Amino acid sequence: MFVGNEVRLDVGFAVARERLTRLGESGALFAPSADGYGAGLARVGPGVVSKLVRVQVRELSWTDRSGGLALRWEATGAGGKLFPVLDADLTLVDFGAQGTLVALAGVYRPPLGMLGQALDRAVLHRVAVATIKDFLARIAAELALPDGEAESPARSVPGLIQPGGRRGTARPAR
Repeated sequence: MFVGNEVRLDVGFAVARERLTRLGESGALFAPSADGYGAGLARVGPGVVSKLVRVQVRELSWTDRSGGLALRWEATGAGGKLFPVLDADLTLVDFGAQGTLVALAGVYRPPLGMLGQALDRAVLHRVAVATIKDFLARIAAELALPDGEAESPARSVPGLIQPGGRRGTARPAR
């Protein structure tokens, strides 16, 4: 199954690229998770259906107008094989005066054969979509923060564009 989402940032490409590179190199891409679960691990998924995953990251090729990171999420621990492995690309695209597009596009195969496919069609694909949206919103918020500021969930983020063009939260790109 394919899954993805994208957000337009009111941040120039060069700034977004530098921040994404810094997040990837420092391990801060998953810093909140690493603090509680260890390096290379992250908790992903909405609310009570979240799962601890092992994260692998590698840099994709960069051009003057695009680039990003390749990600792999694989569930860990007891029952890990009951969850799909996600392979995805986190990309940045220069939109010129319109800012930068940050997108996450990936693919996963439901485990458990036909039963897993039926469960995915019934409900699990919605969980996957919610997981991707949540993760991308957190990454977009980090990329949109002015340098040196720590994210505070209680405040709006100035570099994100929300519906109607108001600044403060993410707006899905169309």
